[in-house]
Amino acid sequence: MSDPCIICVAITGSVPRKEDNPAVPITIAEQVESTHAAFEAGASIVHAHVRLEDQTPTSDPERFARLKEGLEKHCPGMIIQFSTGGRSGAGQARGGMLPLRPDMASLTVGSNNFPTRVYENPPDLVDWLASEMLAHDVKPEIEAFDLSHIFQAAKMAGDGRLKGPLYVQFVMGVKNAMPVDRPSFDFFRETLKRLAPDAQWCAAGIGRHQLEVNEWCIAAGGHCRTGLEDNIRLDRDTLAPSNAALVARTVELCNRYERPVATPAQARAILGLRAA
Repeated sequence: MSDPCIICVAITGSVPRKEDNPAVPITIAEQVESTHAAFEAGASIVHAHVRLEDQTPTSDPERFARLKEGLEKHCPGMIIQFSTGGRSGAGQARGGMLPLRPDMASLTVGSNNFPTRVYENPPDLVDWLASEMLAHDVKPEIEAFDLSHIFQAAKMAGDGRLKGPLYVQFVMGVKNAMPVDRPSFDFFRETLKRLAPDAQWCAAGIGRHQLEVNEWCIAAGGHCRTGLEDNIRLDRDTLAPSNAALVARTVELCNRYERPVATPAQARAILGLRAA
C-alpha cells in the first residue's frame, strides 16, 4: 500500500494535566515547542486546545491567536486544526476562534455520553459552527462518537451545510461512547464509504487503545491520530516523554505497513486544503 498516511498530533486536550504527565504542554510556548518536535517527527496536522495558566480549558480566541502565530512561525506548512469541543466553553463561545481562519477545526455533529456528563451538541449550535467554518474557509474534521454522526455529516454535506469532501474521524474508547471494537470500526468505514464515497477518514484510540487503533487505521489505508490529549503513556508502566515520541511510534507503524508518512503539502492536497 503506497497511499501516504496523514498523522495528526493532538497535543494537549482539555483533560490531561501536568500532574498526570509532566510532558503535557499547557502554556503557549510549551505547546509550540511540543508541536515543533512532533512536526519534525512526522506529524502534518496539529489538533490544538488552549488552557489558562492554571491548566483550566478555555476557548479564548486571543490564546488561540498567539498559538496560531507561534505554530505558523515554527512549523511552516503544518495544518493547524483548532478544537471547538464542549469542555472548553459553552454555546457560540466554542467557535470564537474560527475567524482566525485555521486550516481546520473539529466539529461533532451530534450529542453523546462522556464518562461523567453528556457531550451536548444541539442542532442549532452544530449548524452555527458549520456556517462559521464555511464563512471562514475552515475545513471541519468530523469527530464521530456514534454511528448517527456519520449519517448526519453525510446529510449536512449533501445539503450544503458542510463543504465536501468530508474528513471523518472515528473516536473510539471514550467511556460510555463508542468502544474499541474491530467489527464496529470496519462497519463505520464501510458506512462512510457508502454514504460519502469521496470522504477521507481517520480514527483515534483513547488511552491504552491508541496504538491498537493506529495500527488498524494504517493497515486499512486510513489516516491516524496520536498525542498526549488521548493517551499519556507508552505502555502501562511508562509515561510518554513527549508528543514527538508518540508520533515517532506511529511513524514506525507506517514503515512496518509500507505506508509513506504524508508531508504537510501532501496532506493539504489529500484533504483539499488551501496552500500554506
